[in-house]
Amino acid sequence: MAKPLTRCAWADGSEIERDYHDSEWGVPLHDDRLLFECLILEGAQAGLSWRTVLAKRERYREVFHDFDIARVAAMKDRELDKLMLDPGIVRNRLKISATRGNAQAALKLIEEIGSLDAHLWSFVDGRPVKNRWRDRSQVPASTLVSDRMSKDLKKRGFRFVGTTICYAFMQATGMVDDHIVSCFRHR
Repeated sequence: MAKPLTRCAWADGSEIERDYHDSEWGVPLHDDRLLFECLILEGAQAGLSWRTVLAKRERYREVFHDFDIARVAAMKDRELDKLMLDPGIVRNRLKISATRGNAQAALKLIEEIGSLDAHLWSFVDGRPVKNRWRDRSQVPASTLVSDRMSKDLKKRGFRFVGTTICYAFMQATGMVDDHIVSCFRHR
C-alpha cells in the first residue's frame, strides 16, 4: 500500500483545499489576469475561511467576467448592486466595490509600468523566496516585503490589500514558497 502524501496542515481539511494545495498554491504565476484574480480572491477572504472563497471561486469568475481587468473596471454600479443578492459570492458591499476599484487601479498600474506581473514580482526581485519552515507555527502572517507591497498598492488606490492579505497573495502566487519541508510540494 502506498504511503499517504504529507501536506501542509491547512490543506488536510477538505477536498477543495487539498486540490488547491496540490495543484495551485505556491506555483509561480506571471499572468496579469490570474494575478488580479488571486488579489481579488485573497481580499474577499478577509475575515473568512479560504475554503469558503475557494467554494465560491467559479461564481466569482462568472460575475466578474473571468477577471478580465478592463471589463471589471468598466462594471456599472447597478451590476455591483445586483451582486449583493448573489449567494454565490461573498456579499460584502465594500469587497464587491473594491473589486471594480482594484481593476481600475490595476489598469493605471499596467499603463504606468507595463504589467501587474512586473510590478508585483519586483517585490521579490522576480524570483520566488524559498522558505524552509519545519512547522506551520513558523510561517509568518506577514513580512517586511508584504508590508512594502501593501503600502505600495494602497498608495496606488487598491483596497483590501493589507499586509496579511499581501503575504497570502505572495504565497498563493508562488512569490513565496511556504510549503513546509515535510510537504510533498516543497521543492
